[in-house]
Order: sequence, then C-alpha cells, then structure tokens
Amino acid sequence: MSEHRIDLSWRRDGAPFAREGYPRDHGIAFPGGQRLAASSAPGYGGNPDHADPEELLLAALSSCHMLTFIAVCANRGYVVDAYDDPAVAVLGKDAEGRTAVTHATLRPQVRFADGKAPTPEEFARLHERAHRACFIANSVRTEVAIEPTIL
Repeated sequence: MSEHRIDLSWRRDGAPFAREGYPRDHGIAFPGGQRLAASSAPGYGGNPDHADPEELLLAALSSCHMLTFIAVCANRGYVVDAYDDPAVAVLGKDAEGRTAVTHATLRPQVRFADGKAPTPEEFARLHERAHRACFIANSVRTEVAIEPTIL
C-alpha cells in the first residue's frame, strides 16, 4: 500500500495557556509544499478564517468520493465535464455519547460531456460503487450519505 504524511505545527508564541485561553491556530504542510492554515471550529474558540478538523474530514470524504467517481466513470466510458459538491457534515453525539462527526452528506452535481450520460439508475450505481471504493469513507465510522445530481 502507501504511506501519506503531513507536518502539523502549533506554537504558543507567548500567548496565555489556560483551559479556555490558548491559541487554536496551527499550520499543516503537505509534501508538495502546499500549506494550510487550520484552527478549531469557531464554536470551540477557533479562527473562522481557517479550516477546522471537521471541515477537513468532510473535504477528505468529498474529494475521495469525487476522485473515485471520476475513475469509475472513466472506466465505463462516461466523460465528466464538471463536478461540484456542496457537502455538509454534522457534529453530534455518537452511540457511545461521544462528540463526533456523526453524519456527512455529499451532494455531487455532475455534468457529463455531450453524447453519453448514464441513466438515473446507472448514475446512482456509479455513485454507490464510488462510495464502496472510497478509501476515506472506508476509514471512518461517520455515516456518509450521497445525494448526486446530474446537471
């Protein structure tokens, strides 16, 4: 298989450090040189201008589903011209009463090239296959719903 790495960096930089008073902002560096500003969610004292872990989990789910869906389409001769996903994740309590991302809804909006688009039934099957094969969805306990739309 493969190994994937990031470098996460957080510094107090002289700021107070108490239960409710410490900096949440941190950076995430990826091997290709991309850097991401991250923080906790605003409801947990985080910076609303930075990505929070819940958003990053949702982004990983959405991105993995999209990449898998596009591969499935390419394997079946469907040409995808555009793919957008206004995805939503819900933070709540899991079966053990712990706070968790309990549900994610992906809403892929897909436009196919002229000439060949799947039937609605085949479109649903393509998404089901992509979901079953998505590495990230297979790695989390979060319930992930897929609500696709052909544009």
